[in-house]
Amino acid sequence: MGLPLRITFNDTDHVYQINTSPITPTTSELEILLNGEKIILQKDDRRVWIQKGEGPVIDPELAQALGRSVALRFRM
Repeated sequence: MGLPLRITFNDTDHVYQINTSPITPTTSELEILLNGEKIILQKDDRRVWIQKGEGPVIDPELAQALGRSVALRFRM
């Protein structure tokens, strides 16, 4: 979708890019390119971001941090 974004999690820098568009306040699924690998995040019933689908498995706390980062950036 655009420029690479950065997030620091557990003292490690990660670069990600959002491939979902358009992003609205009702968006509940995000496709993210994290360090060059495709990750799909989904907001569950408790409004917690979790990893969905195939691809490399990431830490659930990192998935939550990525979801929050995107939500804050796009005022979701």
